[in-house]
Formats: sequence, C-alpha cells, structure tokens
Amino acid sequence: MFSGIVECKGRISKIDNHGDIFSIEVYCPKGFNENLENGASISIDGVCLTSKDNGDNALKFDIVGETINRTKFSEMAIGDEVNLERSIKASSEIGGHLMSGHIHCTGKVIKTDIRKNSKDILIEISDKYLPYLMEKGYIGINGCSLTLGKIVDNSFYIHLIPETLKITNINELDLQDLVNIEIDQNTIAIVDTVKKVLLAQKSS
Repeated sequence: MFSGIVECKGRISKIDNHGDIFSIEVYCPKGFNENLENGASISIDGVCLTSKDNGDNALKFDIVGETINRTKFSEMAIGDEVNLERSIKASSEIGGHLMSGHIHCTGKVIKTDIRKNSKDILIEISDKYLPYLMEKGYIGINGCSLTLGKIVDNSFYIHLIPETLKITNINELDLQDLVNIEIDQNTIAIVDTVKKVLLAQKSS
C-alpha cells in the first residue's frame, strides 16, 4: 500500500522488450533505495512494481503486458521522469490517502493553466469511470494523492500547490500527455453498493 505522497523523482535509464514482458531500470536519488530488499513494492508513477534486487545501481523491475496496456507505460521512453514512493509501514504517517498502486485507466491532459505559484490541469477520462468522480474526493495521478476539483463533462480539474510541482513530474505535464489514474477504492465501493441497492429496490 502507498500514501500517494511522492518522495522524489527518478528517471528511466533502460528499457528491454522481451515480447510479453518489459524489463526497466530506474535511476533514483541517493537514499531512496536505503535498506531496499528484493521483492519490495515500489510505486513508479502510481504503478505498484516489484523490485528485482536491492537497487544498489538502479531500481530494476519487470512489467507485464496487462500493466503496459492499462498505463501510460505504453509510451515510456528512456529519460522519462517518474514519481517514486516506497510502500508504507504500519507506523507511517499517511498524509494523502491509501492507494494500492493498481491503475484503473489513463487520462489525457486537455488544458493547463499556469499561475504565479500554482498550476491547474484539466484531465479527460473515460466515461466508464465518471460515476466515481466527486468534487473534493480523492484521486491518484501518477502516484500523487490529489483532491478532485470541478467535474466538467468527462473531465476533471486538479489544482497543484508549489510543493507538489517541485517534488513530482506533474509540473512537466503538457497538452495531450497521458497520466496514470487510480480511483479511490472507498468511493468505488460506496458507489457500486448504492447502485446494487437501488437496482434491487426497483426489481422488488
């Protein structure tokens, strides 16, 4: 599990295509891989990946086709910056919201508004996930725990503070860029439960 509080940015340094699987290496800042163990879970742009070793030289991961197809990793390239977060511990302070690292879909940036110290971004999403979007609710964007702003048709706003822009790769987002989206699991459970109850009432 993750908190959605990005610790730092890394950079993809190697990509190997093995047909049904991709192997990647990610350069990380000094200290991020401290005491990292083989098999540890790490959030890479919001995607939960399993470390292949202790990351002494670079973080190493294998990515299966399902993950490639569902995420913006379908367009990854050497040199891309990615957001990094280690999995939380029982004693960790959770400043964002609990995230699984399981991406539901990608979204597309369709508008950016750069202000003096902040940035507003409008992201388009598949109609399938619109029922789970609620203003002031939680959403994960590239592994960042963010608050949903205004919902506009099949799009939603996020409003970014200077600290988020400084630490994450969201500051680099531009028009037509893809982002990884994880919908809040509690919201999904509530919405789906209400739908089932209403459907049962109609048919009774």
